[in-house]
Amino acid sequence: MSFIVVYITHPDMTTARRIASHLLEKRIIVCANFIPITSIYWWEGKIEDTCEVVSIVKTRKENWPRLKAEVEKTHPYKVPCIMKLTAEANKKFEDWIRSETKKP
Repeated sequence: MSFIVVYITHPDMTTARRIASHLLEKRIIVCANFIPITSIYWWEGKIEDTCEVVSIVKTRKENWPRLKAEVEKTHPYKVPCIMKLTAEANKKFEDWIRSETKKP
């Protein structure tokens, strides 16, 4: 079984927590971490410079389609950043992910 870490940006901590809680309640993810960041990027023809919050969530690889769909459905951004990274972890952590998430 493979696991993934998903990097998601949010406009603020309230949104990040709401989306993570939604994913946790549906047993799509096992855990979320939050990091405040400053982002600079092109948007609609100009450079934006703003504060955001990153959530890093962990789950089973097979939950990726459902996770992506749920974030897209609940996220306020027109183009949310939802990036999947394949991950390996220590056995006890992988066992915990397996036991606390549902298969699709």
